[in-house]
Amino acid sequence: MIKISGPSLSKIDRSSTEYKALVDAHTRLARKDATLWGAQAEVEAATRLNWVDLPESSRELLPTLDALAAKHRDKNFIVLCGMGGSSLGPEVIAATYEKQLFILDSTDPEHVHRALGHDLAKTLVIVSSKSGSTIETASQRSIFEDAFKRKSLDPTSHMVFVTDPGSPLDKQVREQGFSIVTADPNVGGRFSVLTAFGLVPASLIGVDVSLLLDGANDAKEAFLLDPQLVCDIAYLLSYVSNQYISLTDANSGMPGLSDWIEQLIAESTGKNKVGRLPVVVKDPSEINPNIAFHVSFNAEADLVVEATLPAQFLIWEWVTALVGFALKVDPFNQPNVTEAKDATSALLKQWKGAKPKFLPDQIDSRVEIYGEGLDIKDALQRLIAAIPKNGYIAVMAYLDRLNDSKIADLRSILSEKSKRPVTFGWGPRFLHSTGQFHKGGQPNGVFLQLTGECEQDIEIPGQIFGLRELIAAQAIGDANALSLRKYPLLRFNLQQRGSGIESVLAAAKSL
Repeated sequence: MIKISGPSLSKIDRSSTEYKALVDAHTRLARKDATLWGAQAEVEAATRLNWVDLPESSRELLPTLDALAAKHRDKNFIVLCGMGGSSLGPEVIAATYEKQLFILDSTDPEHVHRALGHDLAKTLVIVSSKSGSTIETASQRSIFEDAFKRKSLDPTSHMVFVTDPGSPLDKQVREQGFSIVTADPNVGGRFSVLTAFGLVPASLIGVDVSLLLDGANDAKEAFLLDPQLVCDIAYLLSYVSNQYISLTDANSGMPGLSDWIEQLIAESTGKNKVGRLPVVVKDPSEINPNIAFHVSFNAEADLVVEATLPAQFLIWEWVTALVGFALKVDPFNQPNVTEAKDATSALLKQWKGAKPKFLPDQIDSRVEIYGEGLDIKDALQRLIAAIPKNGYIAVMAYLDRLNDSKIADLRSILSEKSKRPVTFGWGPRFLHSTGQFHKGGQPNGVFLQLTGECEQDIEIPGQIFGLRELIAAQAIGDANALSLRKYPLLRFNLQQRGSGIESVLAAAKSL
């Protein structure tokens, strides 16, 4: 059963021209009409709309998934190497169904060491990449292949690949004898949770994939019969909400759903200097109703969307496509994600395998300050003062999201102190999510980067650089892209992570 509620429903004008246009767009979307988002988007859309059919078409994968799960039933530690849409969907599936899945969507050496620290003989690694050229996933693949060989284990018995048919990765791993499952190439990454990218990991951790598809199919049938539900949500996000949509999955039983929706909406709509920026919060009490339109899945909010997880997947994909129509943006491209990748590659070539030494503007409590400010507190005060009217703060932490997780508290602290929306993203994974919005959406953000020294590094076989250089290049490359736009930018580099996090949090609390 799907149900929406909340006080915002009274603001929907179903007799308006805008609402009627959404209903028409919904009908055209069901037909996979690639002209829906305008002439400039038509070529892209023509090869990105098969997600509409996935509740039915993905059933073809079931025999393959059953055989794969049977083959690897002896593995008890499953690692998923993937970025953005390749990992956020499987992560929420695993958490919702209380299954164990180690998500490796980081290039931080501390985080990757943790993934390598289990019994490799009982480890199965899923490598998910549409093209196979994603630098994070390619690096993780090389590291794991080398680790298996060092333990005299055959990598082909411990690795499964998910990619698009005919991709360079597809051709390469087939020749080498690896297990491979190809996904529908006419589905974009952030819409791919019901393709092989979401279903292979789900199956291997013991989730009944057929039930996921049943739930999605039931949802699709429901709103094809009655489009009001999805059109209501799309209308609210397009015409009642402002730039900011706060999301909380507290008490929903679906931890991580907000993070998945964050990528879907931010990367799909954040371009042409318009868009909707999701702000993921843990506690609904944090919400300022005067700043953001609040959405929840089982708690009081402007809009409450109650449904099973597979139904939520299809609802939000459908709604996002409709919001793209209303905002007149192509929901399927991500031009500024490529920009960040190019910036990283340029720095790695320039550095030639050795990260240069950077000279901070100040050092306070073993925290290097790159930007304006005499100390941590002063730097934060200046950053807050630089927020444009109706703007936001983006906190971007290139750290270990398990061991350094306490730094995520900075989001709510800065939100309280600044009275503005504050987003938090783990680098480099946010580059495949809100990173698109930062550069393509409304130009009213200020940016705080957090980087940290690594006690250990990991070599990347076949490369002249290791993970320490890679994550630094990703952070500095993204900083350069933001600086080109003259956006206010501050970076704290933690010489010692634990004490540095405590110093930054203490300074923020004292504002």
